Amino acid sequence: MQLRLTAGVRRVLAVAVLTAMPVFTVLAAEAPKATISATTPAPPAPRDANGKLYISGVPGQKPGLWIAAGTANIGAFDDKNIAFKPWAKALYDARKNQSLEPHTRCKPSGGFRQFLTPYGVEILDMPEMKQILIFDVGGPHSFRTIYMDGRPHPAEVEPTYYGHSIGHWEGDTLVIDTTGYNTGFWFDRTGLPYTEAVHTTEYLTRLDQNAMDYRFVMTDPQTYDAPVEGHIRLSWGADEELFEYVCQQSNYAPELMVDKKNLNSVGKSSRIIP
Repeated sequence: MQLRLTAGVRRVLAVAVLTAMPVFTVLAAEAPKATISATTPAPPAPRDANGKLYISGVPGQKPGLWIAAGTANIGAFDDKNIAFKPWAKALYDARKNQSLEPHTRCKPSGGFRQFLTPYGVEILDMPEMKQILIFDVGGPHSFRTIYMDGRPHPAEVEPTYYGHSIGHWEGDTLVIDTTGYNTGFWFDRTGLPYTEAVHTTEYLTRLDQNAMDYRFVMTDPQTYDAPVEGHIRLSWGADEELFEYVCQQSNYAPELMVDKKNLNSVGKSSRIIP
């Protein structure tokens, strides 16, 4: 049985604890399914009475989730064209050989990685508070805040997993600018390295009712000689919503997390995946 939080309850929770990281009791579940038809053209993206695009669900309907197609990095980054610094390339190659990324150990993951869980994300637009919240399930069961009130980044930011994000609209595209990341997570599943000097820009464009284009640009002059860009397509799960999920940092079932035959790999014996 899945225990579900309604959109109204999440909204009250978010208003009450916007500066906190909500911790849910955890139940695992199968990944949600997006609503895609190969034959019927999708309806246009929903808009309010003033013509403003709804980034997610329409008020009064189920909140819905955005789900990465295939929940993988395939095609997202072309590492052959990434201008790594020598130290960064060595670290990237080492990470590809062991795959024990922090997200699978219950750590929040900012930027691009937040959208790669098989359970999807809920994007909650709160115009009355001039904020957008992005909730995820997976390991960290937490949310990030996008400030939409025109504020700049602080002169000094305490590094965090999600960093400090400010956003604005460019037509139908939500642009999210983030600095202040810590180095406790990976930006993707293959382990792209970075330093606290990293700066990211995300572009989310809802193409129609069922599809969202997501583009991610990362700059870090200490790690790369040129910007790194990734791209995925997100699919809309209209009938889905977030559920409670357990991720234990002190895991009592390590055989479900680490491959018995290769201790440097994540185990595949369980249907539960981060």
